[in-house]
Amino acid sequence: MPLSTAQVWRGIGNLVFPPRCVHCHGLVAVDQPDAGHLQHLCAGCAAQLIPVQAPYCPTCGHPFHGIVEGERICPHCEGLEPEFARGVTAVLFKGPARSLVIELKYHRGVHVVADIEEIFRRTPHVRELAAGAVLVPVPLHPRKARERGYNQAELLAAALARAAGGGARVAPILARVVDTPTQTALDRRTRRSNLKNAFALARGADLNPALHFILVDDVFTTGSTLNSCARVLRRAGGLNVDVVTFGHG
Repeated sequence: MPLSTAQVWRGIGNLVFPPRCVHCHGLVAVDQPDAGHLQHLCAGCAAQLIPVQAPYCPTCGHPFHGIVEGERICPHCEGLEPEFARGVTAVLFKGPARSLVIELKYHRGVHVVADIEEIFRRTPHVRELAAGAVLVPVPLHPRKARERGYNQAELLAAALARAAGGGARVAPILARVVDTPTQTALDRRTRRSNLKNAFALARGADLNPALHFILVDDVFTTGSTLNSCARVLRRAGGLNVDVVTFGHG
């Protein structure tokens, strides 16, 4: 099959400016079969990704370790009282996965979305949940969106739609109406209080209760942000709401 013009130019670019791994900062071999189709992680760092596999928590997606018998309480989402039905995640938010998200969020590294899309493709339970769904990215406040230049959750939702196929589509139907401080250093209770009334339906948005809505974000930490968004969708008539995140941790 002949190469496209974009593929040719990308190949030339890789020869002149070899890509560097976003995790270890070493050179990424242009042809590294051990890394699959990842372009921004070297083979060694790609091997350190921790994909989530069953059994995992049905609420937040964090894997259960060891033998699981009967109902089990997940320490990662205990006390959440979820407004959504299911939550799944692709990888644990450690090492190279964390570096991909940091590159995307804080270093304008939109190029790493290609690797995140490939990781979604390798995660059957994520693709199966997303197939045919309306993917709703967790919104940024307009001020933050202007500063960053994009909403990373929208880029992830688009990547997930491509990976899932099956009619999945992105619909940015939520808005962040309160410019809350960063959640990073806050505990669970403060996060929930911080996000009270922070989200609303975007102007002109209309929910069809017959559709399957999936909230998409980069990382599931305490679930407070996702739960606040799910509450808005539920109150607006979204009867079938789930959650997908790239990482958990």
